[in-house]
Amino acid sequence: MKRVARRGFARRRGLPLLAPLLALLLIAPAVARAWQGAPPVAPPVAPPAVPPAAPPVEPPRPTHYMGRKIAPFMSYEGGPWLMRATREKEERASLLLECLEVQPGQTIADFGCGNGFYTFPLAKLVGPKGKVYAVDIQPEMLELLAIEAKRHQVGEVVVPQLCTEKEPQLPPASIDLALLVDVYHELTWPEEVLAGLKRALKKDGQIVLVEFRLEDPEVPIKLDHKMSKAQAKKELLHNGFELVREFDELPWQHVLFFKAAREAKPTEPPAEKRDEKPAEEPAGGGAARSIPR
Repeated sequence: MKRVARRGFARRRGLPLLAPLLALLLIAPAVARAWQGAPPVAPPVAPPAVPPAAPPVEPPRPTHYMGRKIAPFMSYEGGPWLMRATREKEERASLLLECLEVQPGQTIADFGCGNGFYTFPLAKLVGPKGKVYAVDIQPEMLELLAIEAKRHQVGEVVVPQLCTEKEPQLPPASIDLALLVDVYHELTWPEEVLAGLKRALKKDGQIVLVEFRLEDPEVPIKLDHKMSKAQAKKELLHNGFELVREFDELPWQHVLFFKAAREAKPTEPPAEKRDEKPAEEPAGGGAARSIPR
C-alpha cells in the first residue's frame, strides 16, 4: 500500500511540469502564424537635415556712379599694350614720375599696377630701403609682373598684392603715396576702395589720380575711359578727401593729388546717385581709334 501510494504521488507531482509544455505546444502554431503575417517593423526615421544657411545676397553691381558710367577694367590680355614702345612719347611717363616727387625709403602703392609699367621705375626711386606694393585684381596680371620682376632685378622692394573689387588689401597706415594710373574710372565700388586706401595712407599720405582728359576730344581714348577733372574732384571730395595740387603738363592726362580731409566726414550719397545716368558727352568726344582702352 505504501509503494502504490508513492507512485500515485509521483504522478501527481509531475503534472505541474507537463501542463506548461502542453500549453506551449498548443499555442505555438498560432504564434507562428501571427508572426508570419505581422507587418515588418519600419526602421526609425532620422530627423530631417537642417538646410544650410543661404549665402548673403550681394547688392547688384552698379553701372553708374555720381553721374558717370563705370568703365570695364582692362583684361590681362591687354598687357602688351601697357608695355608698348610708344607709351613714353604718348603719355610722358617719365614726366609723371618726376612730378610725383617720390623719395628714397618711401612706401608706394601702384594700385592697378597691371604688368608693372610704373612699378619698376617706382622701385628704383624708393631704393632698397623703400617698398612698392604692386596691387591688381587679376592674378594673371601679377603673374606677368613676376616675369618682368626677374628682368628688372628689384629684389624684395616690389611686393605683389592681389586685391578685391572692394578692398585694396594694404596694411593700415603704411602708404606714403597711392598711384592710380588710368584705374579709378574702372572701379566698380569706388567708395569702398577709397575707404580702404584712406585706411592704408600714412598721416600725410596722398592718393594720385591720373586720368585721360574727357575735356579734350583729341585724346584718342574711348569715352568710358576718360574722366573730367571736375568729376574726379567731385567724387574724391565726396569721399572725404581734399585736393592738394594738380599737374597739367602731360599730353593726355590729368594728374590730381589728394589727401584725407581731417575734418570732413563723407555723407551717404542719395540712392539714385549710383544709377544716375551720365550727362551728355561733349561734342566730338574722342571715339576710340587704334588704342584699345
